[in-house]
Amino acid sequence: MTVPFLSLKDITAQYADEIHEAALRVIDCGWYLQGKENEAFERHYADYIGSKYCIGCANGLDALIWIYRAYIELGVMQPGDEVIVPANTYIASILAITENGLKPVLIEPNPETLEIDDTKIEAAITPRTKSILIVHLYGRCAMTEKIAEICKKHNLRLVEDNAQAHGCLWNGKHTGSIGEAAGHSFYPGKNLGALGDAGAVTTDNKELADAIRALANYGSQRKYVFKYTGRNSRLDEIQAAILDVKLCHLDDDIALRQQVADYYYDHISNPLISLPTRLLHQQNVYHLFPILVSDGKRDALHDYLEQRGIGTVIHYPIAPHKQECYACEAWNIPQLSLPITERLADEELSLPMSPCITLEQLEYVVKTINEFA
Repeated sequence: MTVPFLSLKDITAQYADEIHEAALRVIDCGWYLQGKENEAFERHYADYIGSKYCIGCANGLDALIWIYRAYIELGVMQPGDEVIVPANTYIASILAITENGLKPVLIEPNPETLEIDDTKIEAAITPRTKSILIVHLYGRCAMTEKIAEICKKHNLRLVEDNAQAHGCLWNGKHTGSIGEAAGHSFYPGKNLGALGDAGAVTTDNKELADAIRALANYGSQRKYVFKYTGRNSRLDEIQAAILDVKLCHLDDDIALRQQVADYYYDHISNPLISLPTRLLHQQNVYHLFPILVSDGKRDALHDYLEQRGIGTVIHYPIAPHKQECYACEAWNIPQLSLPITERLADEELSLPMSPCITLEQLEYVVKTINEFA
């Protein structure tokens, strides 16, 4: 039996007729950028997330870059200011900070939840700290009451990296509407994925939204008039139309992912494997299903499963502070020692997770895992 880690072909096939219709509608109308499809998707996604504004852009990294660039343009921050960020994240979270000349302050995760450890944040705050960037990693909600209290106490801008958690909830609010602004990725493998790169920013702050929209459009707020030195980072009409189709099915897809996760939690039984703390369904949309493999056997399990037709992926094998691109940064000299983050990089393995996976496939995956020694 073969169990792919994620079959984008199967996911797309679920709504193939609607997707083809949406793409053809754009092709036939002859308007391919900044048109009615963008307007519709931005409106619908803002309504879904619970924010006043949504600005489509080229990808999730750009979404985060524009948030912090807008803060600088508006005088809220300046280069050299500090942003607290989880140490165990995809490098895009940190790239968005350093791209703007800001200083990332890396905080270890809680090894039980895999999210930023809120008990370690306050000790890292200095007079230059201006923001906390929380990352809802793996589709798990990273927000806590303590983080909310810290932001209020120290007047910090709370920004969300919601690239992996579309549809997740905290205290009845969707992630992406908890902080002042949020960056979203619609990379094809996401729970809400385009057929190419795509992203968005959500916020309730009109001044911030206007600045971000201009920055992503060459810095222009009206044609041939440039307030900022921006870039070209726009969501195209075909991707917007396809995302609008898939948004209608997102909650149903999440429910299926949660059923897959329930099966894993209820049936994986191997002393070498530990699972992160099980959250309430509304707090986890299971973009990924990470496990931790002890005794240095993560790579062996990966190879063992691959040989038996089961696809897995390591998220992420090299922690950001260990990457060559940050080796000479002042904030990383001498190189940071982050043992929890480094252990997770050595032990994490993501299992097949998809709304299209069958019970037969799940049974095979779990049986194979449980037999590994």
